[in-house]
Amino acid sequence: MRAFVTGGSGFVGRYLLAALKARGDEARALARSPESVATVVAAGAEPFEGDLSDVAKLREGMEGCDTVFHSAALVKSWAPRAEYYEANVRGTERVLEAARAAGVKRLVHVSTEAVMADGTPLVKVNETWPLPERPIGDYPSTKGESERRVLSVNSADFTTVAVRPRLVWGRGDTSVLPQMVEAVRTKRFKWVGDGRYLTSTCHVANCVEGMLLAAEKGRGGEAYFLTDGEPVVFRDFVTAMLKSQGVDPGNSTIPYGLAATVATLADLAWGTFGLPGRPPLSRTEVLLIGREVTVSDEKARQELGYEGRMPRAIGLKEMEAEFQERSSRAA
Repeated sequence: MRAFVTGGSGFVGRYLLAALKARGDEARALARSPESVATVVAAGAEPFEGDLSDVAKLREGMEGCDTVFHSAALVKSWAPRAEYYEANVRGTERVLEAARAAGVKRLVHVSTEAVMADGTPLVKVNETWPLPERPIGDYPSTKGESERRVLSVNSADFTTVAVRPRLVWGRGDTSVLPQMVEAVRTKRFKWVGDGRYLTSTCHVANCVEGMLLAAEKGRGGEAYFLTDGEPVVFRDFVTAMLKSQGVDPGNSTIPYGLAATVATLADLAWGTFGLPGRPPLSRTEVLLIGREVTVSDEKARQELGYEGRMPRAIGLKEMEAEFQERSSRAA
């Protein structure tokens, strides 16, 4: 495989580049800053300087590649809608245009279970569930729109596939975990309800396993959920992750109904008046981490041969070991 990777310096991208190198594949990764270039080089790939704003530049980077992995996205818990749209929808459109112009044969798009967030409980969701017409929140809606566009251009000479990992986690997390740790340390962390509801999860190594299988065996125009297997109690899992980083989330709670009301009002206020900073809570957060979200990866297991080889226990031990290493260096 000769692969072009967007988001190669990000959490998922770094693991993907390392996996491609381990298999002996050639990888080129988009890098928009000196720091990103250094990260891509350290992961064993060829950096290609640029960003998602320039189709001609993207095409140049993709020349000679047979596969594109599109993992770049804006994944903040809150941002102005225009930022989400530019990164997640327009960025994806440009990647598709460039890939087709460069003669790329396959494209794997990293989507998310959040595309299903329509305000109803997400319990044992599978790929037969249609994407909602009106997802709740700008992140779910723009990711859903980008997934639709990716899968709609599948053709005989350009295979497009999407993977939907739920709650990506693991050693070196630069997205979800740092936000949780900061919330605990600033006394903003609260369990919604009691936090004792089920959640699916997907270790970053399992996410990459699914991405590589999707590139090889995925059916064009199809999406695949990816998880670590059986669901786990959200509070137990998040507590274990946070304790691996030396922080205790405590027992502070907020009722679901109150959280949903606060989030709705906050989204309205920040969206209408452009208030500085980020709101205390967003509807997307309440829907995706405030009650059960479980999805089935049976389709990936049956069609792709996906196994989800990284157990949660090992992943948590790796996170703890990384924290101890950082603490030792700091001392």
